[in-house]
Amino acid sequence: MDPAIVTEGLTRRFGHRLAVDHISLTIGVREIFGVIGPDGAGKTTFFRMLATVLEPTGGSARVAGADVTSAPEAVKARIGYMPQAFALYPDLTVLENLRFVADVYAVPRSVLSERAERLLSSSRMGPFRHRLAEHLSGGMRQKLALAATLIHQPEVLLLDEPTTGVDPVSRREFWQILYDLNQQGMTVVVATPYMDEAERCARVALLHQGRTLTVDTPAGVRARMRGTVLEVTATPRRAALTAARALPGVMGGTVFGANLHLVVSGPDLADELRAGLERRGIAVGAIRPIEPSLEDVFISLMSQRADDAR
Repeated sequence: MDPAIVTEGLTRRFGHRLAVDHISLTIGVREIFGVIGPDGAGKTTFFRMLATVLEPTGGSARVAGADVTSAPEAVKARIGYMPQAFALYPDLTVLENLRFVADVYAVPRSVLSERAERLLSSSRMGPFRHRLAEHLSGGMRQKLALAATLIHQPEVLLLDEPTTGVDPVSRREFWQILYDLNQQGMTVVVATPYMDEAERCARVALLHQGRTLTVDTPAGVRARMRGTVLEVTATPRRAALTAARALPGVMGGTVFGANLHLVVSGPDLADELRAGLERRGIAVGAIRPIEPSLEDVFISLMSQRADDAR
């Protein structure tokens, strides 16, 4: 079976700025694939090219067997694309929005009613079918947007940060819907800034400044970790993070809940780290090595990239 998506040197420039820098990857049919990175990493531009909203300025991409440049209409017919911003009509009801999108895709009237009911049921939106979209909560709006994206039964689903700003319960429900769709045979490609969502994917691509740092399974990405992650309890946290980054052997770090996660060159630096922070007036509690999260690995890989560039 052909891959669902293949990109070769896919590139997009905006004037002198290189937003997507020669990305080459292959995404398999029926795979849940994550595109991970901070704001400005190039995720949205990458997705817009796959969805034929933007033309590449270099390289190529095939989605569901069709070329995004030479056969954009064929691509559009085979994908469902859900952008970051809510793109439906706030003054239409849930059901009216679904019917409108179905008309755009020329979904036959003979199957529309059954298909809409099935989507409303799977997303638990049935009781709200007559509610105006502008009166939906953030999580419900995303479920409606997903249902509209699925109304023409696409082969590949492209979701650009679909759960940003959504409450935790709605995020879990949204991902359960994605798992169900994947079990039914759909390829799901999702961009997210949330590392816990990356753990839900079969494979992930880590993007930074338009380039892929690595493409692997979540476990494979963690195996690329350079250094050790220390969980540090210190106050004030932001001042502690700034001070820690200036210490020898600290490769990077971030605030993680109530603690700090610091990527250091070795676990034997704990005592030196404590002393260095306390000299700077930081109150330090527990320091312990932990298993790295994908966010920790991302920080480590960015540090490696910076070192290689010097």
